[in-house]
Amino acid sequence: MSGHSKWATTKYRKGAQDKARAKLFAKLIRQLEVAAREGGTDMEVNATLRTMYEKARDASVPLDTIERAIKRGSGELEGVNYEVVTYEGYAADGVAVVVECMTSNRNRTAADVRNIFSRNGGSIASPGSVLWQFDRKGILRVDGKVPEEDLLSVAVDAGAEDISNQQDHWLITCSAKELPACKAALEAAGIKVIAAELDMLATTEVKVDQEVEARKVLRVLDALDDHEDVQNVYSNFDIPDEILEKITSEDS
Repeated sequence: MSGHSKWATTKYRKGAQDKARAKLFAKLIRQLEVAAREGGTDMEVNATLRTMYEKARDASVPLDTIERAIKRGSGELEGVNYEVVTYEGYAADGVAVVVECMTSNRNRTAADVRNIFSRNGGSIASPGSVLWQFDRKGILRVDGKVPEEDLLSVAVDAGAEDISNQQDHWLITCSAKELPACKAALEAAGIKVIAAELDMLATTEVKVDQEVEARKVLRVLDALDDHEDVQNVYSNFDIPDEILEKITSEDS
């Protein structure tokens, strides 16, 4: 399991993976606006917008709110002009971190991200020095009760690159462009997809097997994720489960 996935699991156990409802909605609305602005409003053509639309619906964002966000992105309605900015940096032990933001003020966000890194024992990095350690992939999560043979027969034909058992669910990896087709194929076969999203997977991992260093890594990731302009945080740490569980139990 990648560092990002382990971090997500930890935050889920602490009850903090899903932000307060208003904050989660705000992030999804920004994603819709940017996707509509960059790729148009036709979801048959704009796969990113279609993915964001489904993600917003799964999160119970009201349909009229989604439609207004898309119209603002396309220019039909007046709104704030957000831009996508990616920052790269390092946490403790040389752990690589990629931070994806949507902001209406690039200078403010850059200063905030830099300060978060420095205050929490990390450091900002120059563009390209970290990002090469990650690949953008499509990630789907399917109910773990689905028989493996049934899943394999559908997912492989639909373009899946990897399928792994994550105890309570199956994790399917595919190329970013194949995500919509893979999701559609699974659903057409009667297999319920719990979640489908674009993700950044680390191609190399950094083992962090000291509790003190692990806490430092998680601290900077949590602080970044709490910033209102931050949409996604990816990392390549590999923290042993027993350390994660100890930190989780103490912080919960």
